[in-house]
Amino acid sequence: MKTVNIIGAGASGLFAAYELHKLLDDKLEINVFEQGHSIYDRRCPILEGKTRNCINCKPCAIMSGFGGAGAFSDGKYNITTEYGGWLTDYIDDKDALGLMEYVDKVILELSEEELEEVYEPKSGYKKEALKHDLHLLEGRVRHLGTEKNLRILKSMYEYLKSSGVKFHFRTRIKNVNAYEDSRHRFEIESDEDIFKSDYLIIAVGRSGAEWFARQCRENLALRLINNQVDVGVRVEVPAQVLEDITGEIYEAKIKYRTKAYGDIVRTFCMNPNGYVVTENTDGIITVNGHSFSDKSLGSENTNFALLVSSRFTEPFDDPYAYGKRIASFSNLLGGGVLVQRFGDLTGGRRTNHHRLAQSFTRPTLEATPGDLSLVLPKRQLDDIIEMIFQLDKMFPGMANEDTLLYGVEVKFYSSRLELSEELETDIEGMYAIGDGSGTTRSLSQASASGVHVARVISLKE
Repeated sequence: MKTVNIIGAGASGLFAAYELHKLLDDKLEINVFEQGHSIYDRRCPILEGKTRNCINCKPCAIMSGFGGAGAFSDGKYNITTEYGGWLTDYIDDKDALGLMEYVDKVILELSEEELEEVYEPKSGYKKEALKHDLHLLEGRVRHLGTEKNLRILKSMYEYLKSSGVKFHFRTRIKNVNAYEDSRHRFEIESDEDIFKSDYLIIAVGRSGAEWFARQCRENLALRLINNQVDVGVRVEVPAQVLEDITGEIYEAKIKYRTKAYGDIVRTFCMNPNGYVVTENTDGIITVNGHSFSDKSLGSENTNFALLVSSRFTEPFDDPYAYGKRIASFSNLLGGGVLVQRFGDLTGGRRTNHHRLAQSFTRPTLEATPGDLSLVLPKRQLDDIIEMIFQLDKMFPGMANEDTLLYGVEVKFYSSRLELSEELETDIEGMYAIGDGSGTTRSLSQASASGVHVARVISLKE
């Protein structure tokens, strides 16, 4: 019997394992290696109320473990090719959309409770946005909510485990090796053992992107293509400011080209009645957001990210390090995440505890009041301020004095590999999927990439 080893138990790795089991149940041994805990053992001291600040657990329970970084997210599956990564660079739009719809069907089957209907795009908002030079991207959205997302992941874990998929939790892979002339093509080395396989799927997610890039350079001689890094802030406003559009389409994905620099700024991960939260990437504390499906668990605010995309050219080749360095300034000044009132930022003032206490918008995350102009580069900060004033034209109240900005939010994208249409690397039998490969940046597209590779392997077998 042949063996496939999957490194990473996030969305892409889990859907690869799920589909491989369905298609090749009796022909393939499936192993999944994960540096974090199982879904039942993932515990964050902050979420459990044991501490207010990140204590640098290793590995971070928010970023690693069964379900990956999406486990504690608000479970948004964007069923669209308009945003969420570069999967359509390898698969045509129709096939990619079909894969995402299949993922949605599996989620419905795994759920033991009724899920909300998918939010459909509304063209009326797109027309209104264009009046203000804002560009609303349209896509269907299924919102699970943090609590339902976790329950569905537990169902998937039970299904895969009972199906014979072998999980190796708390297993850190140190090295990956590939051989041309041997019984098993691939060898992965952990702290305690060596595991061999005929196929290898790299599905390490954002938290493993830096590790994977190093493996490509040092062990596998695979060429990497520079990818972008998105740097910005998380915005928090009273839910009423955005309730009309979030009530219709749940998440507004809006792009804007700034007049000052011609840069693209975009909204990302909108959470109606949600909460601002922290996450830990290799010891760097950044900010994120989530929301619940159960309305009784919600807050009075809506939060979303504003991100500025930067793409680099030679000789610079490490956008991942660039994003981490910016985030580290916030950690240095505030011991983690900084928060600033928009009125203080535009007025050239540092937000202090007194000004924050007087704010009409009450923060959902306990962060350090400070000055984001000492953290973010001037260009990105100018872009963000311009975008907020532009959004205020469509959503009055966005540029209020008490709008809260949390920093820094960084979206790290792995340097992209040269991949075939099958998402296969230059090494035959080795595939790279999900956010860690630099091809996706959403739960739906990451999951779809896992299904795609599983079907490719099944055809070979």
